[in-house]
Amino acid sequence: MQEIKGILFEPVGCLAEFPADPFLEMSARLSGRKRQTSRSGSRAYWHCLNLTADFRDPALEALELEAVNRASLYEDVLPSLGELESMGVKRLIASSLSQAAIACFLTACAHRFDGVWSRDNADGVKTAPLIRALDAAGIRPEQAMFLTDTAEGLKVARSVGVNAILMMNDPDESRRLAAHNPAGGIVSLHELPDFIRLLRAEHGSARR
Repeated sequence: MQEIKGILFEPVGCLAEFPADPFLEMSARLSGRKRQTSRSGSRAYWHCLNLTADFRDPALEALELEAVNRASLYEDVLPSLGELESMGVKRLIASSLSQAAIACFLTACAHRFDGVWSRDNADGVKTAPLIRALDAAGIRPEQAMFLTDTAEGLKVARSVGVNAILMMNDPDESRRLAAHNPAGGIVSLHELPDFIRLLRAEHGSARR
């Protein structure tokens, strides 16, 4: 893995625990099928993204904002982001949430990100926010990480060429997702700065 210059964050499942119910209701409305059940807000969210890229229905937007308002920021997020900032690592929001939803989320996650990309200003979902974030920051894909806790997120990261890092929020799910061969994995965001330091040390040794 090359030295990492930037980290792409999808708030859902990586910076906060999101409820599944609003996303499940969105999927039911989009598909016209009976609402499914899931404990994972992340999986429910990515399932919505597989159904459509158009969330302009006010009812869908309201459900998305409900999910953001009910999200619980992980306690290690702000200290870890501050440490990454002091290390000169660019912190970029690259999300398929709407701009309004991201703005709402950032009232709880009061950190100065180097770039904030949503489906609105990136003109698309899944890969679009990642590509726009990398381009705006002037970072090559191989110099970036994308944190995700779902198989779909790993797939999207690979398609863009960034290093897919597995957020191991659920031990059983993490064991299953390890079969998708992520570039690495962390249990807590507290581990992320040390991960970056290790890569820098390895690259420093290689240059000597």
